[in-house]
Amino acid sequence: MMKKAIVPGSFDPVTAGHVDVIRRAARIFDEVHAVVMVNAEKQNSGMFTPSERLSILKSAVRDIKGVKCALCTGLASDYTKEQGIEYIVKGVRNSTDFDYEYSLAEIMKHFHEGIETVLIPADPALSYISSTYARERIRYSCSLSDIADPETQDLIKKHYESKKM
Repeated sequence: MMKKAIVPGSFDPVTAGHVDVIRRAARIFDEVHAVVMVNAEKQNSGMFTPSERLSILKSAVRDIKGVKCALCTGLASDYTKEQGIEYIVKGVRNSTDFDYEYSLAEIMKHFHEGIETVLIPADPALSYISSTYARERIRYSCSLSDIADPETQDLIKKHYESKKM
């Protein structure tokens, strides 16, 4: 039986840390769904629109075998049921992330019985990178070399520059 996992996130924008977690998940699972989750309450508050986030995510994971990218405007639990997914993969950078994700894992079991959450510790070399850090670097036209590969950096800059006009 095929093992499927979801790596959900806002991905505003996707970072090297996200890509590392997705790459590592793809070594464990047969199919990994990297899913841009759209929070209806925050839909218009991000740096990038959901469709831009999806475009950037697709670019960032384009070379990882077994990864599908999607957009979800509903509950992650509904998406996992619809897609036959039994595992949620989340990256954790520190104890604060761990405590938060552990709480969410317990909540998720109330929405989707049998779902298991797998927490992947961040690569220490990438643990300082967050989407907040990435957005600040983008806003101030700093180098994005520690955030994304060159092709994805160009796409991030293109989407950001189109908003400034």
